[in-house]
Amino acid sequence: MAHTSFTSLLAQQIGNEFAASQQYLAIAVWFDGQDLPRLAAHFYRQSLEERNHALMMVQYMLDRGHEVSIPGVEAVRNEFSSVEEPIALALEQEKQVTRDIEALFAQARAENYALGEQFMLWFLKEQVEEVASMTTLLTIVRRADNLFDVENFLARETVGDEGNDPNMPPAAGGAL
Repeated sequence: MAHTSFTSLLAQQIGNEFAASQQYLAIAVWFDGQDLPRLAAHFYRQSLEERNHALMMVQYMLDRGHEVSIPGVEAVRNEFSSVEEPIALALEQEKQVTRDIEALFAQARAENYALGEQFMLWFLKEQVEEVASMTTLLTIVRRADNLFDVENFLARETVGDEGNDPNMPPAAGGAL
């Protein structure tokens, strides 16, 4: 199968998703080190979700007969000076991923590649949830009188879909 601009962008996005997974893992570990178990658990789940997104893209490429190379990722940020910083970083990361997914969808459309367009529709919907959940979490952190309020909020409320969408594409090796 020919390697198109869409598939080139999708191959790059696989790396972006793995990088997002690593960044979320670093954030989770930082929260764990701050004795904030609910925030840590939230970002450990986010890390797995981003890993699953990368492997959904891998599975799509494999299903379409494309060769797949798993890229390395650059170093991630591990140190933060406040609880707000890693969440603000996560929100900006999700906004960038949204732009990347929109570009993939637009490229598929420009190439009149209906299968690529259809595949990206799930990710567009997912990005609405991702940005909304990080926005909510950042708002809660900014409004909280103390960090225990944030931990209690996360114990009480579901922020995002926690990667449980029955319509999500299959992930190579199975989603975790």
